Amino acid sequence: MNKTLLVSVLLAAAVLVVVLWPFGRSSQRAPAGPAVGALAADGHTRLATFAGGCFWCVEADLEKVPGVIEAVSGYTGGNLENPSYEQVAGGGTGHRESVQVRYDPDVISYEGLLQAFWRIVDPTDGSGQFVDRGNQYSPAIFYHDDEQRVAAERSRAELAASGRYSRQIDTPIEPAARFYPAEEYHQDYYAKNPLRYRFYRFNSGRDRYLSRTWGEDLALDYARYSAKLPAGFNKPDPTDLRERLTPLQFQVTQQEGTEPPFDNSYWDNKRDGIYVDVVSGEPLFSSTDKYDSGTGWPSFTKPLDPQLIVEHKDYRLLLPRIEVRSRFADSHLGHVFDDGPAPTGLRYCINSAALRFVPKADLAAQGYAQYAKLFE
Repeated sequence: MNKTLLVSVLLAAAVLVVVLWPFGRSSQRAPAGPAVGALAADGHTRLATFAGGCFWCVEADLEKVPGVIEAVSGYTGGNLENPSYEQVAGGGTGHRESVQVRYDPDVISYEGLLQAFWRIVDPTDGSGQFVDRGNQYSPAIFYHDDEQRVAAERSRAELAASGRYSRQIDTPIEPAARFYPAEEYHQDYYAKNPLRYRFYRFNSGRDRYLSRTWGEDLALDYARYSAKLPAGFNKPDPTDLRERLTPLQFQVTQQEGTEPPFDNSYWDNKRDGIYVDVVSGEPLFSSTDKYDSGTGWPSFTKPLDPQLIVEHKDYRLLLPRIEVRSRFADSHLGHVFDDGPAPTGLRYCINSAALRFVPKADLAAQGYAQYAKLFE
C-alpha cells in the first residue's frame, strides 16, 4: 500500500523521521522470498477469500478467529498473471489485496467468518479502505461455491437492513478467481514486524472506525457460529427412530412427508426460544426470525446458522422446489421460498413435526446457553 503521503505527514517532526520512517509500507523494499503456496482444502477443511483493504490487517484479524487454520495474504480478481506487490499497489492490474483462509467448518461456520469480516472493514466504502485508496484496496467477498454465495448475499442483506450504517453497503460478492500469494515479507507481517504493524494500523484509523461503528457488538460470540454439535447431541440409529418418533415425526423427517397446515404444534407458537431438530437436537431456527406467513406452518426468515441446514432441489411436484434438511441428522424439515419479508426475502416453511421447541428460560439447562443473547 502506498503510504508515502501518510508517513510524511505523521513524521513531520524531523527528530522522529529517522526512527519512524521504516514503519511506512512504501518503504518496504525487502526482497521477496519464495512465494507462499496457495491454500488447498482437504476432505474436511474449506476455503474462504476476503478483501478488506490492507492485507496485513485482514490477515491478522482473521487468523484470530477460532477455527481458522491458516491465512495467506495475496492478490486476486485481476487480469495479470502472478502480479507483484508494486504492480497491484499501482492500481493497474485489477487485483485486490486479499486474504485466503483455510478453516474447520466444525469449529466456525462460513456465516461466522462473514460476521468476523464485517467487523474488520468499512463495507460502505467501495473506493478503498481507510487511508488506502483505490479499487485494489476495496472490500469484496469471493465465494468458492454456491452455498457460500447464498450465505454471503443473505448476510449482506441483513447487514444493510440492520440500520448500522447511514450509507449503502458497497461490498461486491464475486466468484473466487485465481489467488496469487503475496511476497513472503507480507505474510504474517503483524507477527514479524509488530512495532511497524501497530504504528501503521493505529494511524490508518481502522480500529477507531470499527469501535465507533460496532460499539459493544464488535466482540463476536464465536460459539454461536460453531457448526459442531455440542456434547450430548446424538443422532440415533435409524432402527431406533420408529420407536423414538411419533408416526407423523417419522413420516416428515425420514420420508419427506408434510403435516397438515393449521393443525400442528408450532404454526402459531409465539413464545421466545429456539427450534431444534427433533431427531438430533441441532439448533435450527429462532423465534426472533419467526413470522406469521398465513400458510399454517411455522415460517422463518432465516436459519440460526446456514451451515446447519442443507438445501436441495426437490422435483417431487410438477415445479421444482428447494428442500431444507438438517445437516447432521439429515432430517427433512420443509422448503424455502423467495416470497418472504425483508431483510432476507425468504420464507423457510418448516414442519412442526421436524422440530422441538426450547423456551428461552430453558436454553442453558438444555445446552443452548450461547443462544440466550438473542433474547436480551
